[in-house]
Amino acid sequence: MNEIKLLREWDADAPPLTDTARARARFRLYQAMRAPATTPTTGRAVGRRPLLRIAVACAAAAAVTATVVVAQNTGENAPRTQTVSATTVLWGAAAEARRTEKPLAPRDDQFIYTKEVIKRTPVSGGPAETYVDESWSSVDGSKKSYVSELGHTQWVPPAQKGEYSWPPTEWSKLEQLPLDPARLTITLREAGTKPDFGRKTRADEWPHIQFFLAGLLRTSVLPRGLRSAAFEALAAVPGVEVLPDRTEFNGHTAFGIRYVGPRGSLWQKSGRVLLFDAKTYQYLGMRERTTGKLTTKVYDQSQYVVADGVVDRVLQRP
Repeated sequence: MNEIKLLREWDADAPPLTDTARARARFRLYQAMRAPATTPTTGRAVGRRPLLRIAVACAAAAAVTATVVVAQNTGENAPRTQTVSATTVLWGAAAEARRTEKPLAPRDDQFIYTKEVIKRTPVSGGPAETYVDESWSSVDGSKKSYVSELGHTQWVPPAQKGEYSWPPTEWSKLEQLPLDPARLTITLREAGTKPDFGRKTRADEWPHIQFFLAGLLRTSVLPRGLRSAAFEALAAVPGVEVLPDRTEFNGHTAFGIRYVGPRGSLWQKSGRVLLFDAKTYQYLGMRERTTGKLTTKVYDQSQYVVADGVVDRVLQRP
């Protein structure tokens, strides 16, 4: 009871935390809870306050994730191990997105610019193919967009009434998506219909929820707060796990996150992996196994964005 009273009175006159500070603090507290307990030189174990453990654990209770044990060099003779979960990586990615994202308010007459590098290596052997795709997408969908896919460029006509694509290309539709992770999940679960925020998500609905979330995260430019909400929503999807080993990706040591869906699902067939910097948890890009168009040739493909922004016209760069 005394701890509860102290918690209520602690820094009562301090200004409220910003959203970014609150997210980073929550992430760091979660990391502290997950780290092994330390023992001082006196030999007496130091316990954590129950209130801190309960508060942080409740925030993560919805996530069902696998973990990977990583050896760390602490400067002692024997390395210490730290458990890293998919939740830790994705919450860290959300905090990093909040820290680095820039507020954008593109006009309807502007274009979203994206420059992406795609590397494809034939599974059967042979030289790798590298493509640098640049695209200009109309902000409100009323103008022709100019897109590149594996080196093939084309003009895409304005969106027609009744057409639906995911993720939405119109900025106004992206702005309508909830910034609360739980509400975002339910909105995607019932895309096209009025969301029932009081209904529990069924097991058979999670595969397409994570498919929508992963597609949203591939979008290079999003309204402020939406990317971090998508990372946190993905952390709560049952079956999301971290790969057991670190990997190298575009000059970074990275953790891989994958979705283990039902047997035979698209995600299970593609082996799609989202990659995050092992130190900062910044989202780096993705890898997957894919088949070439109009062919049965199978490739291991990686892709990552190298530049993005808002411009006034097609072929202009930020």
